[in-house]
Amino acid sequence: MSCWRIGDVTVTKVIEIEATGGSRFILLDVPGARYLMGRVEFDHWRSRRADDDHKVAFADSVQPVWDAGLVELVDTDHRVCDEVRLVSTPGHTPGHVSVLIASRGEEALITGDFLHHPVQMARLDWMSSADDDPERARQTRRDVFARLAGTSTLLIGTHFATPTAGRVVRDGGAFKLEA
Repeated sequence: MSCWRIGDVTVTKVIEIEATGGSRFILLDVPGARYLMGRVEFDHWRSRRADDDHKVAFADSVQPVWDAGLVELVDTDHRVCDEVRLVSTPGHTPGHVSVLIASRGEEALITGDFLHHPVQMARLDWMSSADDDPERARQTRRDVFARLAGTSTLLIGTHFATPTAGRVVRDGGAFKLEA
């Protein structure tokens, strides 16, 4: 399967309060686009308590896209096309995914929220206060860094300041990002 043209599909990184807030407006800007949302993630946020701020954000920004019939719920290992697939990186949220792009012998992993700052590569015990399951988030980071260390895969940090991308290398018992 080849990739769609830009505008045909939107892959959401998470469905949480900081990442929504614009989906209903995107409906106007990208008519007919399909939204790929992780099934586990979608079910998690849809089941929140009615008095939860996340439930309000879901109703405001995700529900309209769902109601418009533009959502395709996918598994955490979904292949968007030959060059783009989702990679399960749980912990920050139950169904969190990162995006792996592979083309012409090169790879890049877009982190999403499993990693908020490169210092978390050196301090594997540090977490984000927003991590839903801190121990699982730590384990995910350890596993991803170990898998990428010493490879040519480019790690692109969604929340990183410059430099936003680099290669993962081992640094004693931890890891670091080399730009």
